[in-house]
Amino acid sequence: MPNDLSLNTGDNIVENFDNPDYYINRELSHLKFNMRVLHQALDTSHPLLERLKFLLIFSSNLDEFFEIRVSGLFERIEFGQQEGTGPDGKSPESLLQEISAACHPLVEQQYQILNEQLIPQMEQENIRFIRRGDWTEAQKVWVEEFFKNDIVPVSSPIGLDPAHPFPLLVNKSLNFIVSLEGKDAFGRDTGLAIVPAPRSLDRVIRIPDELCDGGDNFVFLSSMIHAHVDTLFPGMKVKGCYQFRITRNADLDVDMEGVADLALALKGELASRRFGRAVRLEVADDCPQPLIDILLRETKLDEAHLYQVNGPVNLKRLMRVPSLVSRPDLLYPSFTPGTPRALRERKEIFKAVARKDYLLLHPFESFQPVVDFLRQAAVDPDVLAIKQTLYRTGDNSPIVAALLDAARNGKEVTAVVELRARFDEEENLALAAELQAAGVVVVYGVVGYKTHCKMMLIVRREGNELKRYAHLGTGNYHAGTAKLYTDYSLLTADENLCADVHKVFQQLTGMGKIERVKCVLNAPFTLKGGLIELIDQEIDAVKKGKSGRIIMKANGLTESEVIRALYRASQAGVKVDLIIRGMCCLRPGIPGISDNIRVKSIVGRFLEHTRAYYFANASPSIYCGSADLMERNLNRRVEVCFPLHSKGVTKRVKADLELYVADESQSWELQQSGDYRANNAGPAEQSAQMVLLQELKN
Repeated sequence: MPNDLSLNTGDNIVENFDNPDYYINRELSHLKFNMRVLHQALDTSHPLLERLKFLLIFSSNLDEFFEIRVSGLFERIEFGQQEGTGPDGKSPESLLQEISAACHPLVEQQYQILNEQLIPQMEQENIRFIRRGDWTEAQKVWVEEFFKNDIVPVSSPIGLDPAHPFPLLVNKSLNFIVSLEGKDAFGRDTGLAIVPAPRSLDRVIRIPDELCDGGDNFVFLSSMIHAHVDTLFPGMKVKGCYQFRITRNADLDVDMEGVADLALALKGELASRRFGRAVRLEVADDCPQPLIDILLRETKLDEAHLYQVNGPVNLKRLMRVPSLVSRPDLLYPSFTPGTPRALRERKEIFKAVARKDYLLLHPFESFQPVVDFLRQAAVDPDVLAIKQTLYRTGDNSPIVAALLDAARNGKEVTAVVELRARFDEEENLALAAELQAAGVVVVYGVVGYKTHCKMMLIVRREGNELKRYAHLGTGNYHAGTAKLYTDYSLLTADENLCADVHKVFQQLTGMGKIERVKCVLNAPFTLKGGLIELIDQEIDAVKKGKSGRIIMKANGLTESEVIRALYRASQAGVKVDLIIRGMCCLRPGIPGISDNIRVKSIVGRFLEHTRAYYFANASPSIYCGSADLMERNLNRRVEVCFPLHSKGVTKRVKADLELYVADESQSWELQQSGDYRANNAGPAEQSAQMVLLQELKN
């Protein structure tokens, strides 16, 4: 990016924003977000085991980044698509080079944090990962017995020879490349073998307390295999054993043309996710170069996609550690989320919502009223029908249980199940089958458009009339993530909103022309245009001498038409504050283009997931919804962005947004260069999340 993007335009407003330097590449911006997550592992304001979690979340995020984003770049190169597709103009080849240059230092830092900070600090708290060289004699005996009784029976070492070529190894599985000396029973002496670690075994195993001097003590499965791998090759000498892991393309590729049964097609594609094209190779840093060369050759990768690591190659599997130790003092303090008084009595929930709208902010406020809303509908004899979208629900979902009860109680229940919720496809196929078995009408939305909106509609007979109630949210119907993600939930009986929700459901389950809705903005039809129109209203207000103000909070901002509209607003003098947790392709601070735009990212205890949009001169002035400001959400998904009509609710959300804008404790500010500057001048308890927690919890 040039150092000086200033414009010598005099009084003229530049309307051509085609300069690639005006945009940040989305993949590189995504990596910047992962960097901010990794930084939390260094932040001592977080409890120790929470810092470990942040480190492992970074690892998981990076896995998905390679499985989906990097694999997509590989595919574009293989298909000869060398030109850039984003407004930044970067080609796939150049992007892969920049990603490699960015990721290698991040991975190195990740293992430095683990080895030099977190593990030593956990040892001070008597949480130990005991290395092979430190095992006592009693521990050695126990490990040997565990290896013989639990590992050997489920292990399948693979000697490499012409009859046994390099195996197709499962995506992200832990494996060992072993160099051998001598001949086996058949006279083979190729000198190489692969040992896949049994996937049925935990990667971190607790040593019995009676073999240790107090505290919580663990051993890595990889250490056990290293110590006794020679027993898998009797009569041969093991010269070296080194762990490695292959990350593969895990994006599902279902050709929608001619698909007669989406569920059947998806089932057939799921198996391929485990064995897609290799996009990354992770190897122990002490592995000899000749063995690395073999692994690179077999995976068809070059050195740019090789990561030599000082520690376990599958760090995500350490996520069980916090649950294996009873150390609440090393975790965030628990809290009881708040519940509005009128929603605490389940049997009165319809009366309460009929009187006024209720907006809940999870996890500071409880998700339970949403569950109670549906549970009451399932048993209420006056409720006739329930319609719901399901994207992610989790195991043992109370939402799913309530839908099943409703169907068994004779309600007309319709569920729009999005099968293509990434990495939850298999669970959603099982969910659809379970719902259908109970009598729920299950549809899969519209082919080619992922159903991402979060809606529930309840039809209830009240006297001689039918009254509709709705829930609209920014997050999934997942009770677990409702404790970790910040999301808004609106419970409403507003006639116009409920009528719009009904029309969106009709579009999802039936066929016909676009139905005109009164209140909501819905993708792929009116959402993008509606948001741009609201931005333009602020521009017009400034031209009339008023103050223009926009606050937009979302997980990502990549859609070029929206970015261009925000550039126009900045040029006109509208003050724009963007709270974008993850990817942001808008480049702030360009003189004459975006110098009235400020971009912040909040990373803290809870995953910021709310999508809320404020326009000072609009009425209504605030919309919340399921959609981020990204191409996929605005153009290729079914999304709903709903207005807030209640003055009290609107005032509250505006105050929430201002709180995030003002956060100088746990925020990061995007610079013109594309880098982020940490804002940590204030104490953590003054961060937006902690202020909301104190205000809203019970």
